[in-house]
Amino acid sequence: MTPLRTPLYEKHVELGAKLVPFAGWEMPVQYEGIREEHAAVRTHAGMFDVSHMGEVEVEGPGALAFLQRVLSNDVASIEVGGAQYSCLCNEEGGVLDDLFTYRLGGDRYLIVTNSANHESDLAWLGRWSHDFDVAVRDVADRYAMLAIQGPHARRVAAGALDISLPPRMAVATARIGNRPALVCGTGYTGEDGVELLLDPEIAPAIWAELLDASVVPCGLGARDTLRLEVCFHLHGNDLSIDRNPIEAGLGWCCDEATGFLGAEAVAKARSEGTVEKLAPFCIEGAGIPRPGNQVVVDGQQVGEVTSGTFSPSLEVGIGMAYLRSDLAEPGTAVEIDVRGKSRPARIASKPLYEKEK
Repeated sequence: MTPLRTPLYEKHVELGAKLVPFAGWEMPVQYEGIREEHAAVRTHAGMFDVSHMGEVEVEGPGALAFLQRVLSNDVASIEVGGAQYSCLCNEEGGVLDDLFTYRLGGDRYLIVTNSANHESDLAWLGRWSHDFDVAVRDVADRYAMLAIQGPHARRVAAGALDISLPPRMAVATARIGNRPALVCGTGYTGEDGVELLLDPEIAPAIWAELLDASVVPCGLGARDTLRLEVCFHLHGNDLSIDRNPIEAGLGWCCDEATGFLGAEAVAKARSEGTVEKLAPFCIEGAGIPRPGNQVVVDGQQVGEVTSGTFSPSLEVGIGMAYLRSDLAEPGTAVEIDVRGKSRPARIASKPLYEKEK
């Protein structure tokens, strides 16, 4: 099957990006290098082509009631112009996806899905929408998506594009390239910044304008190291249909009182506890952990790494792993089996990386 390409594909080729298959798309994993791109986001401003993400519009008199049913968080708390993170769960509390929801109007919402789950999310939402007075539309082809992230991202983006930016966890409409666009105060790096939902036709020109304004192009490699340093989840690694939000440490985005699908299972996990929990760790010394590596204590496997990488900011191997709940406390000493070599590690607190105040 031929991989899909974003509207920015030619720009990536021009810049000499290393392109790799990802969730059915041909995406840039790096340009100059992961370390350099990671540093640019931590110290200045970097931009990511995330046009592979999916978008679903939910609109109608029954939109709020419908979203309360299918999303784990309290959607009623989102004001017009607000944003919210939540899980999409099945009836057993398994995590089908983690999503951002933006309230664009009184009964109009936009959901951004993970690219690998877009079609299945759309089918799931469509399945449950029949009991509500609501329209669920796939609008992924309407948008290209750019994420501009870093301590200088807001200043540079606002100046280069001559737009006002919404605060963190908010969304605003704007005109970019003389076309309507959405500006979202969200991101996946642990830095401040915005995500732009644009008309695909103008995305290459906007990318070029930001490039001229000294924003550094960044690939999926740096996106992964950045998100893992601040312990943001990646669905398919740290989240799955086999895992409950409580196990994953996402109880804060679940409000069982709304009666969402899976609420009973989540409530039970919250009250009774879970056999395993997702916990971050740092390797003490050499070694770079990878998904699938065993977590070992006293010669016995007690868990498995779900995400692992080398942290450019901390200069050590870091990761997240599901392991026995009694061992998931910060400070616990464990070992990570990295390609047959036992590497000492220690369970840590979230986030693994935090800027000095």
